[in-house]
Amino acid sequence: MLKDFKPVLGILLRFIIIYLVLLFGYQFYLNSFKAQGLDPFSRLIADHVVLVQNALNYPSRLYDDVPNEQMYFYVKDKTVTRMVEGCNAVSVIILFVAFVFAFYKGTKTFVFIVAGLVALYIMNILRIAGLNIVTRDYSQYNKIAHDYVFPAIIYGSVVILWMIWIKFFALKNENS
Repeated sequence: MLKDFKPVLGILLRFIIIYLVLLFGYQFYLNSFKAQGLDPFSRLIADHVVLVQNALNYPSRLYDDVPNEQMYFYVKDKTVTRMVEGCNAVSVIILFVAFVFAFYKGTKTFVFIVAGLVALYIMNILRIAGLNIVTRDYSQYNKIAHDYVFPAIIYGSVVILWMIWIKFFALKNENS
């Protein structure tokens, strides 16, 4: 009977191992920047958000708050939101990568992961910029945007990428 579940258990075990390795690696990365405030990857995202907002005619600047490991977005002469480590979507990216590797299919796995990471990075930049704009101009919708709409965008993007991976790549040979 256990023989029937062997493929599923293999996928699950691969997912758990990859997820834990990436999670612990990320935590090690974060710990190495503890005294410097917000980590470099989160800062890069914040910088790109400012570029997008400036391009959309929402003049923006960042203010560093090193002791509290955060940065504030100053948009159109108003402090609107703050960037913390959790905004960088790395935890979601780790889930994405672990899931895709769980259904490993050779070289196309790496290609799909790179393409997915680029898509998720861009989606996250647009998500944060959108949240800043909503908070700046439509503050009455800030809570629903922050708690529901914008998380649904990033998690929805991951689920769509997973579905694409499974349907068109991971199970393609089995369906043909």
